Amino acid sequence: MSNELDFLSHRVAAGKLSRRDFLGRAAALGVTATIANSLLSSALRAAGPVRGGTLKAGIQGGESTNSLDPAINLSQVPFVFSKCWGETLVDLAPDGGIEYLIAEEIGGSMDAKTWTMKIRKGIQFHDGKEVTPDDVVATLKRHSDEKSKSGALGILKSIDTMKVDGGNVVVTLKDPNADLPYLMADYHLVIQPNGGMDKPDAGIGTGPYKVSDNEPGVRHGGERFANYWQPDKYGHADQIEIIVINDPTARIAALQGGQVNMINRVEPKIVDLVKRQPGVTIRAASGRGFYPFNMFCDTAPFDNNDLRMALKLAMDREEMLQKILHGYGSVGNDMPVNAAYPLFPEDIEQRKFDPEKAAAAYKKSGHSGSILLRTSDVAFPGAVDAAQLYQQSCARAGIKIEIKREPGDGYWSEVWNKQPFSLSFWAGRPTQDQMYSTAYLSTADWNDTRFKRPDFDKMVIAARGELDQAKRKKIYRDMGELMRDEGGLIVPFFNQFVDATGEGVEGWVVNPAQELSNGRALVECWLQS
Repeated sequence: MSNELDFLSHRVAAGKLSRRDFLGRAAALGVTATIANSLLSSALRAAGPVRGGTLKAGIQGGESTNSLDPAINLSQVPFVFSKCWGETLVDLAPDGGIEYLIAEEIGGSMDAKTWTMKIRKGIQFHDGKEVTPDDVVATLKRHSDEKSKSGALGILKSIDTMKVDGGNVVVTLKDPNADLPYLMADYHLVIQPNGGMDKPDAGIGTGPYKVSDNEPGVRHGGERFANYWQPDKYGHADQIEIIVINDPTARIAALQGGQVNMINRVEPKIVDLVKRQPGVTIRAASGRGFYPFNMFCDTAPFDNNDLRMALKLAMDREEMLQKILHGYGSVGNDMPVNAAYPLFPEDIEQRKFDPEKAAAAYKKSGHSGSILLRTSDVAFPGAVDAAQLYQQSCARAGIKIEIKREPGDGYWSEVWNKQPFSLSFWAGRPTQDQMYSTAYLSTADWNDTRFKRPDFDKMVIAARGELDQAKRKKIYRDMGELMRDEGGLIVPFFNQFVDATGEGVEGWVVNPAQELSNGRALVECWLQS
């Protein structure tokens, strides 16, 4: 039986047998679909990528306000599209390490303050110009300028000087940072001609696809770049297309109907149903992503820590995990890191639902009346249901929550980081320092809880430069505990990224850094003919 299946799988790889016929023959031999698909995938990978065709993705997280300026990427669609047309110095490999892209290597001094980045030669931008170290310096300068409103601003504030030295870029930091190479993987830091200083939204990069269509909130398209520097590794399709489908039911229907080849954000409550659909494969990956309830610490009534504590204690995390994520995740502890991070403070007590203590803290806060919570279908899969479930658990503590369901278009530009109590999502970051620096430093542009504490800022900087791992872990523990007890985060759970692909999609790489294989699925996958 094994020899016959091997023979059949290689016929599929050679284009002489359809996948459907293979699975039918395998079933007749008594082989489960899981084993048959695994064997077939191995044969197809061994046969190598197939070039050609149009690879399409139906993605939630697109708005009419989206821009091609990578500095202001806020949601999934511009994030994924930027991975198609642009590249950063490095990216995150599936094992959590570094994959070198525009940078050929990065080396640091013994004190972790001076970093030398060797820029790869021979890489072309889509306009035909070759990437130079000057383009890299200009990119870093633009994103470290507060006027750019870059999402990478918080992680670049530690840079003191940067200069070109032959084929290298030399960066000197104000304080030591052993994690600097990981910071360069931030998806906002797409290398652009002259750093994007001239026209940041031109969509000109070094990625395997050139921008051919750009209709924010509707669709985006790219065509293979003939002079791409890694043609055998990435960019196998002739064209790629992203269709904005914010409605979860419509996304599933588009995948099942063959209108798209892959989708993001399959709602956990329907995963088992989707698994049974012919030709559909669920792609799930655990990582650092979390779905928070954000409170502005500097805005009434959330400027009262007793009220914040009441709202944290009124969250039933276990119920939320089971009813919203259906087990596709793990409980959170009101801080933005979990055990996926090195040096995670695992000994901090897990917060549990306690309506009596929540009621006492609420009474102590002196607040009365309802509290407005904003949510939307695009915040995260099941976000509206999560808000309603939270409303019920708060009621058991005598806290009245009023829910406002906001439209998806404009949620990330008009609600997130602008309204004092709302649902959101974070995909996490490669290191604890980057997560804290991006969203919780007082000066961070994306400080979406308005947590501004000089003592916390000092801890971030101290941990960043501490080379003794035991001491560094102790600082991270203190930071986590302070965030948990006094921050504006309610973190019910850390999620799995649950995507799905249709028939004929091969080359999928499980990468827990972000959804859709760290946003690179359209770049890495191909269509099996």
